[in-house]
Amino acid sequence: MLDHLARQLAARDAAHLTRRRREAATPTAPRQTVDGVPRLLFCSNDYLGLADHPAVIAALQEGAARYGAGSGGSALISGHSTPHRELEERFAAWAAPHIPGARALSFGTGYMANLAMVSALGIEGAEIFSERLNHASLIDGVRLARASKRLYASADELREQLAASTAAHKLIVTDAVFSMDGHLAPLPELLQLAETHNALLLVDDAHGFGVLGPRGHGSLAHFNLRSERLVWMATLGKAAGVAGAAIAAHPTVIEWLIQMARPFIFTTAAPPALSHALLTAFDLIEGPEGDARRAQLAALQQQLRDGLAPICAARGWTLPASDTPIQPVVIGANDAALAVAAQLEAAGLRVPAIRPPTVPAGTARLRITLCADHAAADVDALLSALAA
Repeated sequence: MLDHLARQLAARDAAHLTRRRREAATPTAPRQTVDGVPRLLFCSNDYLGLADHPAVIAALQEGAARYGAGSGGSALISGHSTPHRELEERFAAWAAPHIPGARALSFGTGYMANLAMVSALGIEGAEIFSERLNHASLIDGVRLARASKRLYASADELREQLAASTAAHKLIVTDAVFSMDGHLAPLPELLQLAETHNALLLVDDAHGFGVLGPRGHGSLAHFNLRSERLVWMATLGKAAGVAGAAIAAHPTVIEWLIQMARPFIFTTAAPPALSHALLTAFDLIEGPEGDARRAQLAALQQQLRDGLAPICAARGWTLPASDTPIQPVVIGANDAALAVAAQLEAAGLRVPAIRPPTVPAGTARLRITLCADHAAADVDALLSALAA
C-alpha cells in the first residue's frame, strides 16, 4: 500500500495539486512572519481583525486563569461549563429575531458543527438537497447521513427536485456565503421553498457571521428572515477571531442534536476559556467598533474591485461578483495560478492559489480575503504587484 500511496502523491504533485503547510511565527494579522519571512497577507478569514485584538486576548487570558486550560471531558459528562452556557445563550439571543424560541448549542469547530447538524438531522426516510458549491464539512455531513441525497445548482433546479420528492422529511443544506466564490446564496428564495415543501433549511453562515447584517448578526439578519424551519450554524474562528462554532434552531432541533449528534456527544468540549473570550468578541462585533470595522471592510472591498477590474480584463482573468471580503480572481490552469501566487510571494505578499478539488477543474484562482486591519496602502500594494 505504501508504494500505491507514493505513486498517487507523485501524480498529484505532477498535476500541481500538492498542498503544503506554511509556518507562522507571529499572530494572525495583515502583516505576519511566515516561514521566517515578513509578509503582507491577503488570505486570512479573520475578517474583523479580532484574532489579535487586545480585549479578546485579555478575555482569553482571564478565562484560562478562571476556568483552566481545558474542559476535561465531553459536554454530557463533565465538560459543559458556565462560559459554554453563556455563549449559547448569547448566540440564541442573536438568532431569536429570526428563529422563534431559538436555542443554541456550541461546538469545538465549524467542521464538527456541520457534521453534527447534517448527519443527525438527515435521518432515515429523509431526503437532503445540498447545494453543489457547499463546503467540504457540509458535504461530509451529507455523506454520513442516512437520508437519500440530491445535489442542486440553482433555486430553479431545487424547486423541481422538491416538487418531485416523496420523502417524509426534507432538508435543504447551503452555505450562506460560498467560501471560494464570495457570493451569497438566495436565502429568501430557499426559505420560501422550504416553507412550501415542509423542509428544514440548514444554513452554514461561516463567512457571513460578524460581517453581514445589522450589527454583524449574519446572513439571516442581512435578509431579515424569520422561520422555525431555519437551522443556523456560525463558525466562531473567522470574523469572531477565536475558535469553535454554534448552531441555533428550534428547541426541538437542538434537543435532538444533544441526544443524537455523535460529533457533539463523543468529543471533549472546547476549553471554557475560548467561550469566555468569544463573549468579548461578540461585544466588539455588535458594538460601535464592529460597525467601524465593517465600514472599513466595505471601503477596502470597493477599492480592491475597482483596481482588479482592468487588471483582470487585460490578462483574461475572471473577477466574479462578490459583496463580501472574499474576492476571488479566477485564473484557470493550476500551474498558472501557482505561478501568479509565487510572483506575489516574491514581492512580499501572501495570496495562496486555490486548486481542485477545492474548486472545479479549470477554475484555479487566487482567493483574496480582506481584513478590517488592512490599510488602503496595503490594497494598493497588492494591486501594483498584480499589475506588474
